[in-house]
Amino acid sequence: MAKYKMHLLVCGGTACHASESERLLDTLKTIIADKGLDSEVQVIATGCFGFCEKGPIVKVMPDNTFYTQVTPDDAREIIEEHIIKGRKVNRLLYLNPESKEHVSDSKHMGFYKKQLRIALRNCGFIDPENIDEYISRDGYEALAKCLTEMTPQQVIELMKKSGLRGRGGGGFPTGLKWEITSKSVSDIKYVVCNADEGDPGAFMDRSILEGDPHSVIEAMAICGYCIGASNGLVYIRAEYPLAIDRLKIAIKQAREYGLLGNGILGTGFNFDIELRYGAGAFVCGEETALIHSMEGKRGEPTMKPPFPSVSGYFEKPTNVNNVETFANVPVIINKGAEWYSAIGSEKSKGTKVFALAGKINNVGLIEVPMGTTLREVIYEIGGGIRNGKKFKAVQTGGPSGGCLTEKHLDTPIDYDNLIASGSMMGSGGMIVMDEDDCMVSVAKFYLEFTVEESCGKCTPCRIGNKRLHEILDKLTKGNGTMEDIDRLKNLSKVIKDTALCGLGQTSPNPVLSTIDNFLDEYVEHVTEKKCRAGQCKALMQYTIIPDNCVGCTACARNCPVNAISGERKGIHTINQEVCIKCGACLEKCKFNAVVIK
Repeated sequence: MAKYKMHLLVCGGTACHASESERLLDTLKTIIADKGLDSEVQVIATGCFGFCEKGPIVKVMPDNTFYTQVTPDDAREIIEEHIIKGRKVNRLLYLNPESKEHVSDSKHMGFYKKQLRIALRNCGFIDPENIDEYISRDGYEALAKCLTEMTPQQVIELMKKSGLRGRGGGGFPTGLKWEITSKSVSDIKYVVCNADEGDPGAFMDRSILEGDPHSVIEAMAICGYCIGASNGLVYIRAEYPLAIDRLKIAIKQAREYGLLGNGILGTGFNFDIELRYGAGAFVCGEETALIHSMEGKRGEPTMKPPFPSVSGYFEKPTNVNNVETFANVPVIINKGAEWYSAIGSEKSKGTKVFALAGKINNVGLIEVPMGTTLREVIYEIGGGIRNGKKFKAVQTGGPSGGCLTEKHLDTPIDYDNLIASGSMMGSGGMIVMDEDDCMVSVAKFYLEFTVEESCGKCTPCRIGNKRLHEILDKLTKGNGTMEDIDRLKNLSKVIKDTALCGLGQTSPNPVLSTIDNFLDEYVEHVTEKKCRAGQCKALMQYTIIPDNCVGCTACARNCPVNAISGERKGIHTINQEVCIKCGACLEKCKFNAVVIK
């Protein structure tokens, strides 16, 4: 194998793919070959670096130089200046927004300083399509240790002591789930990886599979050894083509290396993995609905018990964990339960991966120890709110979570604290909102999603959420009453108490949390017919301030429905009955004459 003096690591995640990272990769390779450097410099497509806001990213090793927002046109300069002449390209380095100084090493960036990468340990460091690179970073050592040095029960005990809880949203102790499944008696058992993340703004599991698929494969094999299963299934949504391709490559390589299939590592343990594709139904993230979908049935949940650990895929004992949960397993076995349990909080051990999105400066994928506060995530890692706006709320847990406010910013992030605050961990979506967001509209947005994604099996979810959405729609159009706010609260509580599965039981959370924390906005929509954020079109009025209007006619010329009248150099007015509230007049006016009331 060739020994290279330098490596260029190019982000190959989906987000950077959308910003031409593939063309950047090819351009770098072509220039290096043209310069005769292909025996000294290797270009590698990695998984997601996490700093999506600044992608595409190129990291130069071994000096750890971190280039941001690199385009294919920048490739030649990086090669000629940095690789050949040893001079860093300052304009491509990260610019610290506070000190206004360039930072060349990612370790000194605020985005990375407080992160601790366990599930994401290999993402951005290895070629996910090369099993040798995974093995070079202790890959498959945990599997070998389990098969040759430990009994299944010893592995389960280690997982229980580690305190790892399910990262898919429920937070059930992983070791305990494995133990229950191992004690179920059956001739056939299954290990299922839930890769069907469907929360708006969430991309944690996808990024792990794109950047480190072997960690999930290894963990599934370990789980199979513990519970007595020879069959593994990955249920992944078909909208993840890159993750699917890399997973297929990894499975093929693992088979070729004798790490999947019969007689793994020369032992009597047999285990193999197949893929099953989802069609993008959010409800299929619930384990019983997921199992039904894999069986070729409608993706609908069923009452529990029996739990899948007793009767799951084709009524056989089935252990279901999500991608992030599995990604933690090999490193826990390699480093020990005590090491892992020392990280995090008392009841929530380890780290959690979040997809940080919304009105935040540093959008991206982060991994922090449990117990890190929301303030640290939003202001230190996330870099604060965009455009100097005021923080308003953060939605954790996706459609199943709630909106937390400024009074919650010092809340340590873990399962229990988020639930106590009126939200939940969920799978790890975290959407930040600023003063320009209307919380009634936010609740309506999540209810639209829930109504669309409900499987329709139970009445509380199928009809109850539809009624919630109708009331919220009524409020955003200025037709609501104070009694409607009471109906929202009462109906939400009924749905939480009576819905069949977790999707229905948690769907009212955005409504209840926004009412609890932003009741004044709901009341304003009713009593004053006003949306302070200017997001509810029916409650908006574009008007012209006479003292500021110079009669330039820009507003009238750009109005698509001719709602604005007035002579040149004269004061203009807007016909509210004709105005469609498109905002074109506000955008084109250069004299601050058009305002929203």
